[in-house]
Amino acid sequence: MIVLVSSIAERFRLALEDVREPGLAVPELLPVQLARACARTLGVDAAGLSVTAGEQGRAPLGASSPTADLAERLQFTAGDGPCETAHRLQEPVFAAFADLQRRWPAFARLLAQHTPYRAVVALPIGETLAGPGAMDLFFTDERAVPELDVFEAMAVGDLACAALGDAAVWAEWSPQGGPAWLHGPTAQGRGRVWTAMGRVAMAQHLSAPAALDVLRCAARAADRTVDDLAGDVVAGRIDPAGLGQPDGSSPTARS
Repeated sequence: MIVLVSSIAERFRLALEDVREPGLAVPELLPVQLARACARTLGVDAAGLSVTAGEQGRAPLGASSPTADLAERLQFTAGDGPCETAHRLQEPVFAAFADLQRRWPAFARLLAQHTPYRAVVALPIGETLAGPGAMDLFFTDERAVPELDVFEAMAVGDLACAALGDAAVWAEWSPQGGPAWLHGPTAQGRGRVWTAMGRVAMAQHLSAPAALDVLRCAARAADRTVDDLAGDVVAGRIDPAGLGQPDGSSPTARS
């Protein structure tokens, strides 16, 4: 067992070296490098890393590709999915497309419409400085899911989590507070959702969960992600008081 763990660690280290690119050589993009290394080590189509964000939900940290990043935002827009469940139950979730359709039909529909992925495996990966983490693994061919070595996948996830922990200890922290990897572009996009949620809650006298539901419904009606819609609310291009009104109209950003 010790030899096997050592072998996985060495393969992950080599994969991390292989995915290093000049454009990723900034502390904020460490999760992107780690997600790419996870996908390469495990031989899956894509991977994404996230952490809990208190009562507000999940905060994505980075993904191995733009399409994997989109898949996470679609799951958040749908309101539930494998990664949400893995976070909540703290146990692995395996979902071929039939499972996605049965358990999370809204997410399955969005995933099929906007990405090539047809199966997801979500794994809790232990504690990070920001809270419990999770790793999403995406598959274009659902027949590849049974071939995934669960022990290996959990070990790789823990290696990624450990790398985030090491960076939090040894690297300089961001002026915004916390390690730099908490403030990458993906996490900042989700941060705008929390800001938009507050504005909708104030404008419509709603609780925070109800305001998030309004944002999600408006985003789905406009065939957008919550993150994209929230960006327009925060920038003042969409009036938060007008979201989710009874006329059923989709929100249109003001120029």
